[in-house]
Amino acid sequence: MKKLMMIAALMVATLSANAQDMFIKPMIGGTLSTLRGSDVEGNKMRLGLAAGAEFGYMFTEQFGATGGLLVSMQGSNFKDTDYTKDVSTTLTYLNVPMLANYYIFPGFAVKAGVQFGFLLSAKHKASERLLEGSWHDYEQSGTDGMKKFDFSIPLGISYEFSDFVIDARYNPSLTKINNSDYASKAYNSVIMLTLGYKIPL
Repeated sequence: MKKLMMIAALMVATLSANAQDMFIKPMIGGTLSTLRGSDVEGNKMRLGLAAGAEFGYMFTEQFGATGGLLVSMQGSNFKDTDYTKDVSTTLTYLNVPMLANYYIFPGFAVKAGVQFGFLLSAKHKASERLLEGSWHDYEQSGTDGMKKFDFSIPLGISYEFSDFVIDARYNPSLTKINNSDYASKAYNSVIMLTLGYKIPL
């Protein structure tokens, strides 16, 4: 009986130690996004929202890994011309980032990994000048002709204090946003800044 109690106590201690290494981190923040590529001209940064949560595990004091689900608003604004103004493209993705985290010193980490994105919605807006000189507002929603999958390589840094985590990332996409081989070569380019809170599991 004593041996069984000792084994049970060791198992509980082991599970407790492992639990201290695991955490979930709800996070919310914003994106500063645009489109990049050889065929993209006149685009500007646009602001969006980002929110979700990540699950993390610390293998050692210096090395850990995270995986998460984040809803992210991306896309681009475009410069006004004589014939168009207020042109914008809003792309909403469900992103799945998987990152390795290396802590240079306690609280400060550099991170890199891969991210899989799934297009949830797309909206294009513009005002067009008509022949008589007035402006006509135009809006189109839908994901027809757009790739439903996006692959990017996030790079970033984070700083932790009192279980709060400030996280800054750059997510350059390697996947065109358009489906057709003949469409313009436009790729997502996203800067994301979030504030999270680590909850031990």
